[in-house]
Amino acid sequence: MIKSWDEINYKINRGKAVVLTAAEIKTMAESKSCRRIAEEVDVVTTGTFGAMCSSGAFFNFGHPSPAIKMEEIFLNDVPAYGGLAAVDTYLGATAVSRKKEDYGGGHVLVELIQGKDVRLKARGRGTDCYPRKAISTYINLQNINEAILFNPRNSYQNYAAAVNSSPQTLYTYMGTLLGSMGNITYSSAGEISPLINCPDFSVIGLGSRIFLAGAQGFITGAGTQFNSEQNKNSHNIPVGPGGTLAVMGNLKEMSAEFIKPAYYQNYGISLMVGIGIPIPILNEDIARAVLVRNQDIQTKIIDFGNNKKNLGIVSYDELRSGKVRLGNKIIKTAPLSSLSKAMSVAKHLQRWIQKGEFLLQKPLAPMPRQSVKALEIRNPNKTAGKDVMKKLPVDNLPHIEWRECVHCGACTAPCSAGALTVLPPLYHLAFAAEKCKGCRLCQKACPLRLISFRENNHQ
Repeated sequence: MIKSWDEINYKINRGKAVVLTAAEIKTMAESKSCRRIAEEVDVVTTGTFGAMCSSGAFFNFGHPSPAIKMEEIFLNDVPAYGGLAAVDTYLGATAVSRKKEDYGGGHVLVELIQGKDVRLKARGRGTDCYPRKAISTYINLQNINEAILFNPRNSYQNYAAAVNSSPQTLYTYMGTLLGSMGNITYSSAGEISPLINCPDFSVIGLGSRIFLAGAQGFITGAGTQFNSEQNKNSHNIPVGPGGTLAVMGNLKEMSAEFIKPAYYQNYGISLMVGIGIPIPILNEDIARAVLVRNQDIQTKIIDFGNNKKNLGIVSYDELRSGKVRLGNKIIKTAPLSSLSKAMSVAKHLQRWIQKGEFLLQKPLAPMPRQSVKALEIRNPNKTAGKDVMKKLPVDNLPHIEWRECVHCGACTAPCSAGALTVLPPLYHLAFAAEKCKGCRLCQKACPLRLISFRENNHQ
């Protein structure tokens, strides 16, 4: 059974395509053979939602009168790159404000998507053709020419889990790692993640149309640190990072529902991005690949307390269970990416295709074969960040801004009491007040800064 791209797009245009999410296709496999699935299903939608630090946006502000060649550029006091043309810039998601360490480029990008005004300040030397030397004004997505989200490295195919054998708590890009192996954190949507469902990149490549932060976007090629030579298991899935994607889309069309600014305590700013990729079921081999389950996906456990030593291999089935045995020790696990949001991405993409609003794009070029080179760093500068949460009022129980919570699970990582959990079937954050010890570590672990402590008048 072999289908063509044109055949599937024809069915999409006529509203006849059979489109299932990556979660639904695995349920279907419980009662139907791989061959029947290849015959009956046209498209499988995938999704992921998590921190993707290598993100940012290109802007063109338009020329004021008199004109200026911007060389030092700040958006809400966050530095942007000034080495482009006169009124072009690139704002990186991880750029940090000059005034607040927990505010940066990711926050600016999302505030623009939300329709807010952002303060633009810029300076230049002044030239004959660009005589103005300074400008201070407000911009939004309606009064500038272009705002293009361009992310050099997103959507890791797989990612290592993290643990900390040292006695002290570590604050990392893998969240809060409790000392003495008090927890294991991981960051992947597992069996519904885009590149897990197409491990050989047979239908994903340059030009592929994707769901990007609530808008239609495109893959512009392999992302940085793309590693097709990563060791793979028997299911052809990399046991570790693997491939990555460079992606782009129109920031003006995106939704703040699927892109969130984040701050990781003592690490810095990031940006949570929702990405979904449709997988056309052209043949039985592709159908077999999208039937991958969490027990088929393995990753390394890396010890951040011992120079990132590899401590062994674990499956995502084990990680999602909430605990992992490492040697003689049973360690609780905590997710950093939001499975519920990833599922929502896949469902949104499914609806677009079912309505005929999203057509599939055959890749214009395949992904490369390459491996990642390592750079040896000597005498790294290790400094502890400031505790920006000390000024917050305290209480023995946390207050959570539930309406903004994306249920990523980062706050569950340091919760040794088990008061905060992300559990099936919905994978939504749950809080059991009777278990809370009031240690406040969850406050620091929340990358969206949604947890605070208030005075308790009943004490």
